[in-house]
This record gives sequence, structure tokens and C-alpha cells, in this order.
Amino acid sequence: MSLEYPLITLLGAFLTFFLAKHNRFDAIRASASLSIIAYLIFSAFNFNPALYSIIFFGGTFIGMSAPHRFGIYTITSSAIIFSILFEYLIPRLDGYGGALGISAFLSVCICHICITLGAPRSKKTQ
Repeated sequence: MSLEYPLITLLGAFLTFFLAKHNRFDAIRASASLSIIAYLIFSAFNFNPALYSIIFFGGTFIGMSAPHRFGIYTITSSAIIFSILFEYLIPRLDGYGGALGISAFLSVCICHICITLGAPRSKKTQ
């Protein structure tokens, strides 16, 4: 697995997480606007925009699925798990549409199950 996947996923998750807390944005608007901006940036610098924007968009799923439940450490863990699932699960599933959602759901679900089973919980940010 390359280092770009977790970094892009973390960037998408955290930007969405913090932008969703802004007064004029909710989680869906934050995810959509950041994904469009990321695609434009990846296209402008010719950084394989088809692949990297999909990874970024999957990372925004994590940021928008947990802005009020999880803290920074949990989002970091979910983003890293997502990048691993993206590397190994996406090629096995047909197309990107459902695979991104399944990968994001599984990564957040794994972290939530670990917290339920007694793993240390990161502080919720207000």
C-alpha cells in the first residue's frame, strides 16, 4: 500500500469533519464541496485525478458519518482502516459506487465496535 492513500483519506476525513461544524455547512455540503475542490486541484496538478479524487471522496464519507460521535483519534483510525480496505476490497467489488460506501461504513463500524468493547475513546470535539 502506498503512503498517498492514507494521507489523502485523512485529509478528506478531517477537512469534512471540521467543515461540517461550520455554521453554513452540514456534513453533506462539506463532503460535496470538498470533493469538487479536491478533484479540481488533482486535475490542475495532474495527480491522477480519477483515482485520488475517489480516495478523497471516500475519506469524506468518514468525516461526514461521525462528526458528533467520534473524536480525532477515532477518525484517524477509521481513515487508516478505510485506506487499507480501499486497497484490498475495491478491486474485488464491481465498480466504485457501493465499494466506497461499504469501505467507509466498515471502517467506522470497526472503530465503533472497538469502542463498545472497551477500546480507549478519543475525546469528542465540541
